[in-house]
Amino acid sequence: MSRIPVLEVFGPTIQGEGMVIGRKTMFVRTAGCDYRCAWCDSKFTWDGSERARMLTPDEVWAELVAAGGRRFNHVTISGGNPALIRDPMAELIALLHGHGIRVGLETQGSVWQDWFVEIDDLTISPKPPSSGMDTDWAGLDVMVRRLSDHGVHFSLKVPIFDDTDLDYARRVHRTWPEVPLYLSVGNPDPSAGGDVAAHLLARLAWLVDRVVQDEALNAVHVLPQLHTLLWGNRRGV
Repeated sequence: MSRIPVLEVFGPTIQGEGMVIGRKTMFVRTAGCDYRCAWCDSKFTWDGSERARMLTPDEVWAELVAAGGRRFNHVTISGGNPALIRDPMAELIALLHGHGIRVGLETQGSVWQDWFVEIDDLTISPKPPSSGMDTDWAGLDVMVRRLSDHGVHFSLKVPIFDDTDLDYARRVHRTWPEVPLYLSVGNPDPSAGGDVAAHLLARLAWLVDRVVQDEALNAVHVLPQLHTLLWGNRRGV
């Protein structure tokens, strides 16, 4: 049976950002990413500092049940970029649905997978200039159109670190005004310990001020990274 490179299985906890923020969920974090974002808060998924376990979909399910028991009906698949995984991910999604589990997933929109149409809560999170990555606008447009044509429940989410990122978000919103857009506050130092809430709340206030003054952003949603407000940069929560 095909296998998935898994770094973490944890929960139940809550989804900390995006369109299902606050949703009780389990997490499956996969290894591997085709991006190298400057401020990535999960570099361990691609920098070689941690080794993934190669698990079958059945083994992933067993670990979810061992950690969460009967206390969950939603699983979030994150990375890295889980869209790099083809057949075994499709098998895992089918297995989770077979157990009555709703599935969420976040990807930067750089790679299409046919199993995207099976995701219940799909977040496409293109990366702004502060990441150091380039956006394939034509490829992203094809992805958005395909998801829309299939009636997938999806949204766009852009992390914001500065005014240049906000300009990027305006372009995203102008290009696909029919797709819900969520702006999240970027965490500039994901390795910092201790209480980072005050700093992130100040950044959130800055972002809210920019958005409420901008008529081009009337329909967007501004959100914190709820998990960092609650637990700082701890993992596994």
